[in-house]
Amino acid sequence: MPAPLPPILPPVVSPPAQAEAPAPAADGQSPLWPQELVRSLRRVQDRLAAGANDAFAAQRALSERIEREFAAADPSVWRDPRNARAAVTYFLSGGNPSVLRRLMGQQPPPSIDSRLLRGTLAYLEGREEEALRQLSDINPRSLPASLGGQVALAQAALWVRKDPKRSTMLLDVARLLAPGTLVEEAALRRAIVVASQSGDTEAFEHASKQYLFRFRNSVYADNFRQRFASALSRMNFVNDPQQFHRLDDMLKMMEPNSRRDMELLVARSAVVQGKTAAAGMAAQRVLAGTPDGSAEADRARLYRGASLAPSADTYGAALKDLKTVDRDRLGPADVALLDAASATASMVQRAAESAPPPPAPAQPVVLSKEEELPVLERARAALATADSVLKGGPR
Repeated sequence: MPAPLPPILPPVVSPPAQAEAPAPAADGQSPLWPQELVRSLRRVQDRLAAGANDAFAAQRALSERIEREFAAADPSVWRDPRNARAAVTYFLSGGNPSVLRRLMGQQPPPSIDSRLLRGTLAYLEGREEEALRQLSDINPRSLPASLGGQVALAQAALWVRKDPKRSTMLLDVARLLAPGTLVEEAALRRAIVVASQSGDTEAFEHASKQYLFRFRNSVYADNFRQRFASALSRMNFVNDPQQFHRLDDMLKMMEPNSRRDMELLVARSAVVQGKTAAAGMAAQRVLAGTPDGSAEADRARLYRGASLAPSADTYGAALKDLKTVDRDRLGPADVALLDAASATASMVQRAAESAPPPPAPAQPVVLSKEEELPVLERARAALATADSVLKGGPR
């Protein structure tokens, strides 16, 4: 059985504090209909997209309440199409599939296209082929905007490996149906990844600029930054000094500290991807605007040194950078990278120093192509040992 797909949206959270509380029922719980509960959830998710960190405070309470009330609702509740649509909207945002399965087994059945119910359950349970079979023919534009946006996001996730262009189109549909919401925010984050995997530079730049302009304060912006840095390091232009200004164009609207942090992420991701020119340029930009002796400067020198370590031409500069890094300021992942990069630069140094003397004293000592290739391959292999640690390190 395939691994479950990740939820389209982050975990549900509590309604905003200023929302009007309905009169409580006799058991102390409000008799809200499902559609009203989900409407409250959407309002909170939109506040999260705008950067309201305080909305996390009561997320567990609302999540538990939605699950409880959906599970206990009389089957007649789901005969109202508005409630049935609200249920699918909720479950597509990451609800508990066991509650949905119970709802689907009730009689009379919910008043909604059964393909939406079966497809949503399959999506939540990681049965991709079944989810695609049930959902692929449903037109998100034919649904109410709140449900249509969620369906388009799910369809995009299901098509991304089979048809990236179709996935991108569906992400655009999700954004059009739910502008300014967490649905649009999630769609932009996914569009960045799809564009990078497809090598579509223009789409990548457009989605990145849109996200930074509209959602850079989102509480999930850290997720964006990780995806952006990893995706950027796979783009060909970033390793070209003549095109690196494109990164500057994308980041220019960010605050200085946020921009510095992003450049550090880009430098580290570029090292892992073997984009040494990109790693060096991103690290140099950090060093140009960061006080010497700071933790950020140490990280920048680490990434610049790691990018220089595998080369017979630059191992000396790498050793100089790496020896100035204070390892006590680094996290575990960066300590592993420091050790790997230092070992790599030392390996290249030993190979260079043991090379045969040059034919004439005036010639610089260099390795032949035959001698250099095995050394560089071993050097890159040493750096690669830090890759898995980096991916599992602090974000």
